[in-house]
Amino acid sequence: MTVNDIPIISFFQRVLDPLIVMGSLYLATLAFGEPFSGYCLVLMILAFFISSAVYQQIDPYRTWRSGRMLAYARDTVFGWCLTLAVLYFVGSASGMKYYYDERVLLAWAVATPLTILASHIAVRFATGGRKHHARELRSIVVVGANEAGIKFAGVCERHPNLFMQVQGYFDDRADGRQPPGLRHPMLGRMAEVAAYVRRKNIKMIFISQPVSAQPRIRQLVDELKDTTASVYFLPDVYVFDLMQARFDTVGGMPVIAISETPFMGFNSVLKRGTDVAVSALALLLLAPLMLLIALAVKLGSPGPVLFKQRRYGLYGEEIYIYKFRSMTVLDDGPTIVQARADDRRITRIGHFLRRTSLDELPQFINALQGRMSVVGPRPHAVAHNEEYRKLIKGYMLRHKVKPGITGWAQVNGLRGETATLDKMEARIRYDLDYLRNWSLWLDLWIILKTVKVVLTRENAH
Repeated sequence: MTVNDIPIISFFQRVLDPLIVMGSLYLATLAFGEPFSGYCLVLMILAFFISSAVYQQIDPYRTWRSGRMLAYARDTVFGWCLTLAVLYFVGSASGMKYYYDERVLLAWAVATPLTILASHIAVRFATGGRKHHARELRSIVVVGANEAGIKFAGVCERHPNLFMQVQGYFDDRADGRQPPGLRHPMLGRMAEVAAYVRRKNIKMIFISQPVSAQPRIRQLVDELKDTTASVYFLPDVYVFDLMQARFDTVGGMPVIAISETPFMGFNSVLKRGTDVAVSALALLLLAPLMLLIALAVKLGSPGPVLFKQRRYGLYGEEIYIYKFRSMTVLDDGPTIVQARADDRRITRIGHFLRRTSLDELPQFINALQGRMSVVGPRPHAVAHNEEYRKLIKGYMLRHKVKPGITGWAQVNGLRGETATLDKMEARIRYDLDYLRNWSLWLDLWIILKTVKVVLTRENAH
């Protein structure tokens, strides 16, 4: 087995698992003598994409790497059950479920997770997943008793399946400046690393030093060329406020993303597909209600039915968002006063629309257009953006994703007016937390929580 199982995991994710999901369906049709129709092909494609998205979010391989096979089996079966639930919903909504033989579907539903688990376990044993002896452990030392080095040593300790045994640290700092609570011994100073590695036949060295220590790092790497140890560099990125940090390449050159949008590659497709599906369904189901609201707004007070206002969208570009008009004014200038409780500018029908959030329904049109998302940081008026970007650190980072109809801040009690700087800072903290921890399941949780918040009319006016 490789040191960190990455080649095996990549083989599962990219080759073996998709083949099992699709191949099991094909074999189930053969077993019951059913023809492999175009509907089966559609189901195969849907199952491939949905299961890939589900397993990407659940990530059962994290328990695989730590050797917790029961937890790994649980996550694998749970992910497949979620995949089947989504497929059942799609089949019921579209009527496609009536085109399949129930025996085929049942056999496929049962055989797929069992085959996935059996194949994974077989590959694990075939590649050395049996009990390892102490001689097979790879001895490592960490150069730098700092946050990154300590964190890495902890990872090696928590994941015995990596087969990496930390011998200790090398660091040039005096004893009194070393961080407390080190779980491994201090072995010496940086100048002593090469000699220790040769004497103890250390297999791997992980250098955890700041960029400012570049001359010392270069000298150490030169000294280590006289050994057979593998040398790795741990970039000290923990000094930054990380947001979707990851490694990447640009034209073949390695780079480290410190602050990035979560919607890259497949995540972008998944997010956009969810927005289109939810928005189209919402507009279809809510069309009669929206027509009634439009009529009530038109008859209730003079002015247009829809209110357009400039907001900042993705990457800070200006967009127009739509609302049912709930006030007697259409402010969209350099100074905008937020609506407050008992605001005289709010019309009679407007009070009801704002309390129930029905004034936000036209924003599903924005989401369908691609200007907004169903879930994301709520868009603020351009005037408010220009005010708060000067007062709140990291404010503009919320624009690394599309603004949302609902958001993480809104379901955590920060819906409606933010009358003080403290309240706006709290909202921004939730927005940035959403960017750091985005997943499809977080979006679904926010949507469910939004329904509860709207029904209880929390902080609405």
